[in-house]
Amino acid sequence: MIWIAVDAMGGDFAPGPVVDGALAAARHFDLGVALVGPAAVIDGELRRQGAGADASRIRIVDAPDVVAMDEAPSAALRRKPTATIKVAAETVARGEAAALFSAGHTGATVMAAHAAFGMLPGVDRPALAATIPTRQRPAVLVDVGASVECRPQHLLQFAVMGSRYARVALGVESPRVGLLSIGEEASKGNELTREAHQLLKGAPLQFIGNIEARDVYSGAADVIVCDGFTGNVALKISEGLVDVIEDLLSEELSRTITTRVGSLLTRRALRHFRRRVDYSEYGGAPLLGVAGATIVGHGRSSAKAVRNAVAMAYRFAADRFIERVERDIAAAVVPHQ
Repeated sequence: MIWIAVDAMGGDFAPGPVVDGALAAARHFDLGVALVGPAAVIDGELRRQGAGADASRIRIVDAPDVVAMDEAPSAALRRKPTATIKVAAETVARGEAAALFSAGHTGATVMAAHAAFGMLPGVDRPALAATIPTRQRPAVLVDVGASVECRPQHLLQFAVMGSRYARVALGVESPRVGLLSIGEEASKGNELTREAHQLLKGAPLQFIGNIEARDVYSGAADVIVCDGFTGNVALKISEGLVDVIEDLLSEELSRTITTRVGSLLTRRALRHFRRRVDYSEYGGAPLLGVAGATIVGHGRSSAKAVRNAVAMAYRFAADRFIERVERDIAAAVVPHQ
């Protein structure tokens, strides 16, 4: 059985939704979950659900400390050697689990995974790959926050890893790769994007050139590459915009009797819209580049999001995703500087 180490205390509403989602994944997939956190707290959550620790599917790994969202990750991990995310990553590194999931402090998750697993050969920086909706089919935005300061070769590495992720997770046979910039011309952008454009053009990828922010959700590219600072800002703006659009639609549809009747007729379409833009449908973002399968969840992850993220971690382990990425990186002959 494939085991997934779950940071049970990671997330804004942990441990409830995290334990709920992890148990749902264990019920619906051929996997086991190692719940990492204060043993008494996790045991209480299991008893609340009438799911006492079942050694065949559920394990409790005691870890009394938690990295708070407002803590500096490096200092917190030094002060707290038994922090849940650190213990969870070490559980995978020892071979007691095949993949890691956390919806906790992203910086701490990146640092703990890097320390426990190291980096893949040929990769200098990790990258978070978020799945985003487009007019055609889901696409990958990478990096969305793991590496905020990048060099051109890092963006090339992100493109190679993002392409493999698009093939494995989204079923895109030949992903189209676009570089996020302020203009479509190769000469547009800053020094980072101009030099990255040249590297991407010579790589074994289906590189379609620069794309502007307005085209990110058009479906023109299957993989959109950028540095982590730019990607995180873009993702957070998108999440906020979706919330505003939903609120505005609800207000307009309930404004008059005519529109209230119309809202009943459009309810199914609205539900479909929510599914297309709901991050919980995908569960989390893989941390690409580290030599261990790691899925990072949204801090607000619901039980549904956790279930899907744990399922994603299971698929990564079962499909030997890390080994495939390593081969792709070697084939691309990614330069180091």
